[in-house]
Amino acid sequence: MDKLLTFPYSGVIFNTLTVIVGSLIGLAFKKGFPKKLTDAVMCGIGLCTIYIGISGALSAGSDPEANPVMPIIAVALGVLLGTLIDIDRHLTRLGDAVERKFSKQSAADNNEHKGKIAEGFVSACLLFCVGSMTIVGGINAGVSGDNTLYFTKGTLDLVSSIALSVSFGIGVLLSASFVLLFQGGLVLAAGLIEPYLTSHMIAEMNCVGSLLIVIIGLNLMGITKIKVANFLPAILIAMLLAMVM
Repeated sequence: MDKLLTFPYSGVIFNTLTVIVGSLIGLAFKKGFPKKLTDAVMCGIGLCTIYIGISGALSAGSDPEANPVMPIIAVALGVLLGTLIDIDRHLTRLGDAVERKFSKQSAADNNEHKGKIAEGFVSACLLFCVGSMTIVGGINAGVSGDNTLYFTKGTLDLVSSIALSVSFGIGVLLSASFVLLFQGGLVLAAGLIEPYLTSHMIAEMNCVGSLLIVIIGLNLMGITKIKVANFLPAILIAMLLAMVM
């Protein structure tokens, strides 16, 4: 049992399974939830997401080596690069491509259904794969085999995936494959770059990742429609800046 818990990818597998199970539960009860209740639940999930993001950003910002200017530079350069590449469009296209393999509705119904599935896929991918718990959890698992954060995160994602799948449908379930690949890749990368990682680099990455979590929460509440995926390069830029500043 101890070997299973310390296996670097056990947390990733657990997190992926919780997304699958939660999505299936949400889909099973989807028709029994009136839209008013669904919207209320999504607002609650969004509010909790904002709280998690703010808490993570403040915690990372309290690091003695934290540079308050660095997140500003990282976010500005990151969204510039992400918008030029248009990561959001590519991620949405991936959602559309996955959906076309699963959707067998009529052309008229499919247009409306497609937007919902793609939106659910993108929203779920970002919610489950962006933020301090994902970054630190991947680093801990890859460097020391400590999967505690991913097991904790998986439990939270179980609840979130239920609520999201009730609102967005099968797109949330399909995001489980992205969770597996992204978090698995993060654990692998952490093991490879472990000799070069510092606590300062991790703190700056956490700060920027937590800020993106806040944006996701605002989107889930319907307050904004920001293309969060275009901000993703900011996390990598924060790590690079921490190496030289």
